[in-house]
Amino acid sequence: MQQRSVIVLGSTGSIGTQGLDVISRHGEEFTVAGLAAGGSHVELLAQQAAQFHVPYVVVANEKALPALREALAAAGATATKVAAGQQAVVDMAGSDADVVLNGITGSIGLEPSIAALQSGAQLALANKESVVAGGHLLFDAQIRKAQINPVDSEHSAIWQSLRAGTHAEVAKLIVTASGGPFRGMTRDQMTDITPEQALNHPTWNMGPVVTINSSTLMNKGLEVIEASRLFNVPPSRIDVTVHPQSIVHSMVEFVDGATISQASPPDMRLPIALGLSAPDRLGNVAAACDWTKAATWTFEPLDNEAFPAVNLARHCLEASEKHTAVLNAANEQAVHAFLDRRLPYLGIVDTVRAVLDDMDSELRSAPLFESVEQMVALEHEARERANELIAKQA
Repeated sequence: MQQRSVIVLGSTGSIGTQGLDVISRHGEEFTVAGLAAGGSHVELLAQQAAQFHVPYVVVANEKALPALREALAAAGATATKVAAGQQAVVDMAGSDADVVLNGITGSIGLEPSIAALQSGAQLALANKESVVAGGHLLFDAQIRKAQINPVDSEHSAIWQSLRAGTHAEVAKLIVTASGGPFRGMTRDQMTDITPEQALNHPTWNMGPVVTINSSTLMNKGLEVIEASRLFNVPPSRIDVTVHPQSIVHSMVEFVDGATISQASPPDMRLPIALGLSAPDRLGNVAAACDWTKAATWTFEPLDNEAFPAVNLARHCLEASEKHTAVLNAANEQAVHAFLDRRLPYLGIVDTVRAVLDDMDSELRSAPLFESVEQMVALEHEARERANELIAKQA
């Protein structure tokens, strides 16, 4: 494959650091054209800029710019240009790279995703909120879907498995879930869950918001929404199965009864690498399954009573894109409140449901938002409603 220029958004986070690890082992295939991060880890950002000789670095937090300049000087990256602010992140995403890896967490990743697509870049998308909160804005031209390389392990697995047949031959998508740290527990047993317990994921090492979402299985609900929109499959034909070993990352069932899966030990570098290099595959990315050793893979149904988030997400998907935007925004507020110990664990999904119930009639009567600004306004309203409910529980 020809050498590709890559911009990494969220470079100091879990996806970004693993993406740069892949790139570091394939220097002939990639150059790093730019890095963007929130601004909480400027020393790491500066080290990345120095290691990959990055010409342009952005921090979303403008207050972090002086510290970034100092860190770049200390790292010897004196030739690196810098900028700050959310608009600077969007501008970088649209600056004509071959591939943009979007590892930003939250719906603030939507505008950079759109900018990357509008520039003609391939979008290696790990920011599921882009699809959940503003899917139709992302897919405003049919050709754009061909530019999106899914990086979430589940959607990458479906993407790979879909190569085995045509869209008309697909019967179901089966999204796998590890079950999180509280698999097998009843709702009553989760009353006193602490942030430390919820952050202790059994198989994946992820950022705090994604890890909490994985524990409530809200992450799986968001993934059902994303799968439906990415692959144009209705929610009634998307199943979720609990697979604690996290080896089978998702499956596609075809009309003749065949089920095709993608399996590998849990390592996000594999879907990240394919997101950067597709349709080609890179060598030296991640370990494969060891077929010389005995292993057992188990699958079990999802307990929707203990973990109601998936069904709540299905309800929103069937209702409207406004509902999924509110779901995402209210959940982000509730997760942050839980991490700050202002909301009990079971209050996360309960708060999201209460916000949706409160806003349902207006969501059903209002027109669909037509811009990112309108989507942000809707999210702001959802966050405010969530904050009001959280304050009452404090």
